[in-house]
Amino acid sequence: MALRMWASSTANALKLSSSSRLHLSPTFSISRCFSTVLDGLKYAPSHEWVKHEGSVATIGITAHAQDHLGEVVFVELPEPGVSVTKGKGFGAVESVKATSDVNSPISGEIIEVNTELTGKPGLINSSPYEDGWMIKIKPSSPDELESLLGPKEYTKFCEEEDAAH
Repeated sequence: MALRMWASSTANALKLSSSSRLHLSPTFSISRCFSTVLDGLKYAPSHEWVKHEGSVATIGITAHAQDHLGEVVFVELPEPGVSVTKGKGFGAVESVKATSDVNSPISGEIIEVNTELTGKPGLINSSPYEDGWMIKIKPSSPDELESLLGPKEYTKFCEEEDAAH
């Protein structure tokens, strides 16, 4: 009963009903847990995303990750010029619930850091794929992108992970 009430209030907040059809832009999809997963990005099982454009890869944490963290209150980021290694930590995100290390999904040299997050860490919650990006790197092994998950695979991964908990 409580779940039905929650689902109904969530649908109302999202302006959805069982009789209406949801028309989504082909640039994104929503998984059953209501976390946004964007097409055109690659995803790590540790819940970081990568947007690769030319010689630059932008990295941040996913909507799914920030949903689980709750309100982000502090972000620790490295300095430009530092090298990051695939699977190794480069920073941390502190929320009202926990502090989590952030791992780099690919290797490379940091060329830019999102300094806006210092004064506005909540950008990770409100705009994880746009204003809440964390670092930009020059990838040293672009082929590492091939080992990451696509949007459909990441959505399935999140659903399975949530079901297991």
